[in-house]
Parts: sequence; C-alpha cells; structure tokens
Amino acid sequence: MKNQISNAFSDFFFEYETARQVLVRNRRVGVVCRLIQLGVLAYIIGWVFIYEKGYQSTDTAVSSVFTKMKGVGYTNVDGNERVWDVADYVFPPQGDSSFVVMTNYIITEGQMMGKCPELPGKHHCKSDADCEEGTFKRAGHGHMTGVCVNDTRTCELLTWCPIEDDRNIPDPPLLISAENYTLFIKNSVTFPLFGVTRSNLVESVDASYIGKCLHDADNAPLCPIFRLGDIVRLSGFNFDTIARVGGAIGIVVDWTCNLDLDVKHCKPKYNFHGLYGNPGEMDKARASVGYNFRYARHYMEDKQQKRTLLKVFGIRIEIIVQSLARKFDIIPTLTAIGSGVGIFGVATVVCDLVLLYLLPKRNFYKNMKFKYTDVQAQDHDSEACSTEKESKVPTRHVNIPLERCQNRS
Repeated sequence: MKNQISNAFSDFFFEYETARQVLVRNRRVGVVCRLIQLGVLAYIIGWVFIYEKGYQSTDTAVSSVFTKMKGVGYTNVDGNERVWDVADYVFPPQGDSSFVVMTNYIITEGQMMGKCPELPGKHHCKSDADCEEGTFKRAGHGHMTGVCVNDTRTCELLTWCPIEDDRNIPDPPLLISAENYTLFIKNSVTFPLFGVTRSNLVESVDASYIGKCLHDADNAPLCPIFRLGDIVRLSGFNFDTIARVGGAIGIVVDWTCNLDLDVKHCKPKYNFHGLYGNPGEMDKARASVGYNFRYARHYMEDKQQKRTLLKVFGIRIEIIVQSLARKFDIIPTLTAIGSGVGIFGVATVVCDLVLLYLLPKRNFYKNMKFKYTDVQAQDHDSEACSTEKESKVPTRHVNIPLERCQNRS
C-alpha cells in the first residue's frame, strides 16, 4: 500500500502528460485551419490591440466647469429703450455648467395682488355657477372667486393683476443681438488613477491669445471662447427660430487621451448637439415647443408689494464633460494575449468537426485520433493468462490467442 502511494506521488510530480497529435495531410482542411488562424490573429492585432487598445488600462476624469457670458443687448419696446447686460439675461448668474441665455421675453410690469378677470377667450363662463368659488383651473392664472365677469365672459380671479398675456410671442425676437454674445468655458479634469491634471487652457492658450481668439473648429480649435451664434449653428439650429421660442444645446468637452504619449498631447475637443429637437422642424400642434420659464422681480412701491413678471424664452446650454484616458499596463496586456491564444483553439475545433463528420474518410481519421480500450476485456484476459501460467497447461475453456498472453508476459 505504501509503495502504491509512493509511486502515485512520484508519478504526479515527476511525469508530464501531453496530448497526442495526428498530422493530417488534407489541403482543404489545412486551408480552413490557416484562414481561421489568420482571422483570429487579425482580430487580436487589429481589434483588441490597435482599435480597442487592449494593452492599456483606462480611467475617467473628475471634472469641474466654470462659465462666463459677455455681451450687451438692446431693446426698444413701445418707445421704452433698455440695455440688457449679463446680470439681466443669464439664469442663474453663478456661472454653472447649465444655464439659460434669454433671447426673447414677454414682460408684465406693475403686477400686484388683487382681483381681476381671466384673459378673454380662456375658461369661458355663462354664469357664476361656472366659476366655483375656492377652486382653480389647471391652466388658469389664479384662485376663482365665484364671479363671472360679463365684459370678458371669464371668471374673476384672485391673482397677480394685470394677468400676463402670453398668447403672442414677439417676432422677431427682442434680443436678436444675443447672436453676438460670447461664452467663456474654463474646464479642469483630473485622472486619479494616473495622477494627471489638465485644463482646457492648454500650453498654447495664454492671456494674450484668449484676449483676441474666437473658437473655430479649423483655425482655432483650442480657443475656449465661443460666439453664441456659432454654437447654435454648429448644433444644427436656426438662430432666428431658437431665439424666438427657445431651445436647448449640449456642448460636449471631450477628453480622450493616450497618456503613453507626452501629457501635452492631452487636449480637449468641443462638440455641439441640439437637444429636444429643432423648433424649426416641429409641427406647431406638438406640445411644449422650444424652451421657456417665468421669472419675477419683486419690489415695494407705496408700501405695496409689486412685481415685474418675465416669461423668458432662451437657449439652455448644458456643458457635458466626457473623458477617457488610457495608459500601458502589463495586466490587461497579458489578459488580452491569453484570451487571444485561447481563441486560436477555435481553428482546431472547426477542423476536427470537418474531419470527424464531413470528409469521406472520417472513420479512418477517428481511428487515428482516438484509441479505444475495453477495460473489462483486459481484466478478463489478464486473469485467464495468469491461470494458464500457474497450471502450465493450456486452458481449453478460455479462448485467448497465445500472442496476447505472450505480450502480457
């Protein structure tokens, strides 16, 4: 028993097993095998290593964005001249990555809390019974008092009076000069895995350059100052249309960097995308065309609280930072190589299927590839030969060729 354990232990540690291989000379199978191997090799080199950069590890950036608008607008409505600066037409004013630039508006000045009729043609009433006191209409402007006003045939409301009339949007847009406003974007990114920090104010962008440059995809791709009209055009909108009813634009700052090269080659690219569809292509019957919101400025006059209400139509700008940095790493490299070597086994599987099941001489190949052994028959032969040796007389009842016993001896 101890000898058996010792032999098994010795066999396990001091012997090496290898698969038996059969060399098959067949042109068709050989061509299929080489074509599959070439395809696998092309996949590993072309797709895994060159296109997907399988030899590199990746990281995404932690990012911050700071924005600043510049420009002055001018309006003359009913003889009232007004100049609009950044504090008037940008919402919110903190310089976030998401903000609105006002391009058109409906203004209702001097509103104060009181009772006044709903707009003519809206929520028509015939009697006080149609204006249930204490309720309100979902699209109405205030709290119904229970009175139907005969002059307008609408319900009396407790609300901010006079009520805003937004049925006619100014055309052309009141702040059409917004086309020449400029947007400054300052963006910083950090790739924590690689310890790399970059800013869109790269080495070639200094104070003197910023003072005179304007972003252009061909001539000044790194300039961080953008003309609003160019942003709208590059996003696929028509400025006159989007300025009238509003819309949304996404500015994507793309940081795709190969850090195997010098870090100075890690530079941003800017892309512009129109969001929510193009207002110029939308059917007027569709709901919520464009982009707008209301903004109120409250003040006190003669000890009475009043407000100026603005329905703002504008361009909502969303600045989105997209990042991916790559750098050589031995672990993904070995993983890619190992998976590629494993895929080479596909050629063997396919060729074996062809040889075993499709070729005319498939039975001959099976006999060459596989060795068949019947364990029970071998045990029976061994017992019979042993009996024959002990008796030294051939056993007639066991039909075993002499050569098989000689081979066993």
